[in-house]
Amino acid sequence: MRAMILAAGRGERMRPLSDTLPKPLLRAGKHSLIEWQIRRLVAAGIHEIVINHAWLGAAIEAALGDGAALGAQLRYSAESRALETAGGIRLALALLGDAPFAAVSADIYCEYDYRRLVDVAATLQEGEGPCAHLVLTANPPYHPDGDMALQDGHIRRDGSRLTYANIGVFHPEIFRVLPPGEKRALFPWLYQFVDSGQVTGELYQGRWENIGTPEQLQALDALLTAASARDFPAA
Repeated sequence: MRAMILAAGRGERMRPLSDTLPKPLLRAGKHSLIEWQIRRLVAAGIHEIVINHAWLGAAIEAALGDGAALGAQLRYSAESRALETAGGIRLALALLGDAPFAAVSADIYCEYDYRRLVDVAATLQEGEGPCAHLVLTANPPYHPDGDMALQDGHIRRDGSRLTYANIGVFHPEIFRVLPPGEKRALFPWLYQFVDSGQVTGELYQGRWENIGTPEQLQALDALLTAASARDFPAA
């Protein structure tokens, strides 16, 4: 199974930190935000990873290289302008292959076990069956209204709304109808498949942080630094 890490965003709310360093390379604790994601994917047995980038993308490639130091095999999909989630996936399809793949954002920190996505990928298919699977989480204070509902294992538009955790598994075929290079958000485009009952979902109740501002980054850095000090006390 392959994965895609979405890393093309400008990170406007993270300025001025993101003016000279791409947001995915900002550090929290021992690693950059994107390195935390790579390490968790590799730990789950997902080694082939595609990373898209736009703003200061060369810095991401320079920092991560081919991924060998992290046990990964990294390939890059460069965008001249950020194409958002669906547009970025469409441009990278040639690198992702024909099998269902995981897609995760570079700027989240979570302790979700990505091995779960490997099992989910085996259930996705072309045609009438499930073609995508989304991970949802409890609504954070800054997003109280949530994004979508979860009912009987399927994503719904209506109901008690939860927040999309920016973690999903997708069958690549659903993106092939999009023109390559077109800027396209995942929603509302994916709702056509939601409405036909083809998008399954699950609720993740563990630690999940969407790192959007310098204050959120500082808080996560303090949390992870403290945790590291507890796990590895000084001699």
